[in-house]
Amino acid sequence: MSALSLFNRVLDRLEETLIAILMAAATLLIFVAVAHRYMAGFAIPGLQDWLLSLHFSWAQELCIYMFVWMAKFGAAYGVRTGIHVGVDVLVNRLSPAKQKPVILFGLLAGALFTGIVAVMGANFVWHVSHTDQTSPDLELPMWWVYLAIPLGSSLMCYRFLQVAWRFNRDGELPHHDPGEVEGLDEPMDLPAGVDNIHPVAAGRGAR
Repeated sequence: MSALSLFNRVLDRLEETLIAILMAAATLLIFVAVAHRYMAGFAIPGLQDWLLSLHFSWAQELCIYMFVWMAKFGAAYGVRTGIHVGVDVLVNRLSPAKQKPVILFGLLAGALFTGIVAVMGANFVWHVSHTDQTSPDLELPMWWVYLAIPLGSSLMCYRFLQVAWRFNRDGELPHHDPGEVEGLDEPMDLPAGVDNIHPVAAGRGAR
């Protein structure tokens, strides 16, 4: 295995792990905050006083920051896996020979745009890091929060270049099948003439 392949595999796993952790943590934090607010309304001696002593005013702010980071890295994941929505009606009408330069232009344009955002974001973070700006509730240095912009955009730029290079070499783009369920390898045993969206009522066969 080459060094580049190893780097890409490690980067893929880090990307997926970070997104999963942020999503799970944000979901758990929202659940705890809502449950705390709801349970604190019950006049249960001892329990209510203890719940009211807990402060979750920072939970909403932290969830917003986690979703921002998740969105930035999720966008890069979307480029790698081909789950972004694209309008390809005109591209599909072109001949295969003409499709390739148009697709490459679109991928390189995406890399250029995200690269510019990454550079501007890094410059912005650099200037904010020399100030005393902090978040309202958590009092985190704001440059920590804004760091998602250059990091996420840089990764997205790399993914555009990665997809463009593979497409130029193999002529294949990452494709995501919305009907695919991961881990479901066996075909569904359905009666003839029945799709997998509208189930047949019990005791009734396909018409």
